[in-house]
Amino acid sequence: MRSEQVVGATSIALAASLLTQNAVLICAGAPGFGDPIEDVLAFHADNRGAVAIAVGSEALNLPLLLGLVTGLHGLVGRRGGLGADWSRLAVAAGAALSAIFALYSVLWIGVVLSAGDLAGPSPVLELAWQLHAAAFALALPALGTTFVGAALAAHASGLTAGWQRVLGLAGGGLLLAAGVAGLAIADGSALLFVGMPGYAAWLVWLLATGVRLLRARSAQAVTQRRVATPAA
Repeated sequence: MRSEQVVGATSIALAASLLTQNAVLICAGAPGFGDPIEDVLAFHADNRGAVAIAVGSEALNLPLLLGLVTGLHGLVGRRGGLGADWSRLAVAAGAALSAIFALYSVLWIGVVLSAGDLAGPSPVLELAWQLHAAAFALALPALGTTFVGAALAAHASGLTAGWQRVLGLAGGGLLLAAGVAGLAIADGSALLFVGMPGYAAWLVWLLATGVRLLRARSAQAVTQRRVATPAA
């Protein structure tokens, strides 16, 4: 399997994992960060399995994310290095994002374990939930930086179309803007939803980039076979 195919498959796999993770939580009726702590307690006490799936998904998301940004950096290097600075930014931001999501998952595990032994909300549970929300808020600008860097690097090296660069700048910008309100988001502010279109744009970019890389390699292979086969 060629490098383009590996990176393309990784991009699609990451998008699929993130979509599955969010679908599980939506179907289970996961509370928002601004919901009453009583609802948070009730959800985590009754839906431990759904949270276990979501947290377990991070064990897959982290290597896929790191594999994507490092693989993209390698592709950029093999195409003459155009966009290399942006790809290095994506690698650094992706590493930071991975660390933040690891913390986010650990805090979420703490919320679940605390909720299982409580008959009612406690200050410890509320603090763990707020720290979990704060970690998610911090992940937004890290994801935005990763998105912008990856989108600009991929376009500069000719790996993606122009509209994907625009999508990266717009979506990454929204994620960065939402991240500025980290304190408010940790306190349950609806400003979180400023970043949600940016997160959706990230998923679209992952899928589009993955498909484009897979198709580009397939088209190149067909062209090579035609050149190698003499006309009858």
